[in-house]
Amino acid sequence: MNVINEVVVIGLGYIGLPTAAILATNGLNVTGVDIREDIVAAVNRGEVPFVEPDLSVHVAGAVSQGRLCASTTTPKAQAYIVAVPTPFLEDKNADLRHIEAAARAIAPQLSGGELVILESTSPPGATQHLGDFLIELRPDLSLDGEGGRPAILLAHCPERVLPGRVMIELVTNDRIVGGITQEAAVVAKQLYEVFCHGTIHLTDAKTAEMAKLVENSYRDVNIAFANELSLICDKLSIDVWELISLANHHPRVNILKPGPGVGGHCIAVDPWFIVSAAPDESRLIRTARVVNDHKPEYVLQQTCAAVAASGATSIAALGLTFKANIDDIRESPAVAIVRELASRLPDVTIDVVEPHIKQLPPILRTENIHLTSLESALSGSSVLVLLVDHDDFLEIPAELLTGVHVIDTRGSLRTVLSRSPAFITGA
Repeated sequence: MNVINEVVVIGLGYIGLPTAAILATNGLNVTGVDIREDIVAAVNRGEVPFVEPDLSVHVAGAVSQGRLCASTTTPKAQAYIVAVPTPFLEDKNADLRHIEAAARAIAPQLSGGELVILESTSPPGATQHLGDFLIELRPDLSLDGEGGRPAILLAHCPERVLPGRVMIELVTNDRIVGGITQEAAVVAKQLYEVFCHGTIHLTDAKTAEMAKLVENSYRDVNIAFANELSLICDKLSIDVWELISLANHHPRVNILKPGPGVGGHCIAVDPWFIVSAAPDESRLIRTARVVNDHKPEYVLQQTCAAVAASGATSIAALGLTFKANIDDIRESPAVAIVRELASRLPDVTIDVVEPHIKQLPPILRTENIHLTSLESALSGSSVLVLLVDHDDFLEIPAELLTGVHVIDTRGSLRTVLSRSPAFITGA
């Protein structure tokens, strides 16, 4: 295969667009493809449709240099990177429809020798499924040259970046590349070497798929331990934040922080792909998911109890995103909590404060949920539930919390609350 200089990235979301931009700013000609016309139009103007530090500089520069453009249709290229969503269905099995849709768009453009990379986080076997689907659409091609048919080079390279640090970690983090064939893995590695300064580790596709799932399941299990500790400590009247701080002074202990649940497209989803693949063998991973999925209900119970005890007519709910200082609300427990509060307390106003979004998502557009400023929410509510520890929330004046019943799910207001006669509940 010749040196790759033309790449198509399918899916211009939180991973696809940064990947397209970093390839383009390193000299490749990149077309980003998305089904949403507003995203395509924004990228072609050199704009970024979501918040990610440093991404706008890369996109604007690449577009102005003619290295990056966006389209709703898939053109011919030497390489295709598929970065589409892989949610799970009600039964927790992976929904691969977006991957199949990408394959339908790619298949007519293939002639043999192209590199196709699946970056979407996927269950074991998804890359093979993509390959089989492509060959079903193009029986004149193959994945390994069988029968003398031209081969497609198919590989899996899971993203391993943290929202808020994507443009840094795309370059610095190690990558795992798993090929359906060894040749596919080697060619994919050469493409990522264009921008990746970390070590690129080669393996087979199924192991690469599993590696990403294991990384996030490891984190999920450890978060579940912290969340379970918070429930135990609440029952025993122990400050879980102090307890964890003390325990972490042990040289081989590093307990994570509890929270209102687990969100985001990865940690809240990926463990279920392992459970689905090996249900009888993944008992610990399943239990961790159950613990973390239950935590929003615990926060709801505490908040409803605070409203009942105080007679509050409004609640200040701070934060909607799945982690601090980003605008991503995918699988966010905060969104689920606010939605359910509005349902359980129809006569109570939910004043939502989320500095990183401009309007409520459709699922929260009800009569008793309002997006407002921090000052407005604090001035009118006698119950406050901190759901996300955005920097904007960490310096609330203590006097504004006087007499307020605070449910602090992140432990971020402990210093402020120590100076305020507030009613404090850990979560």
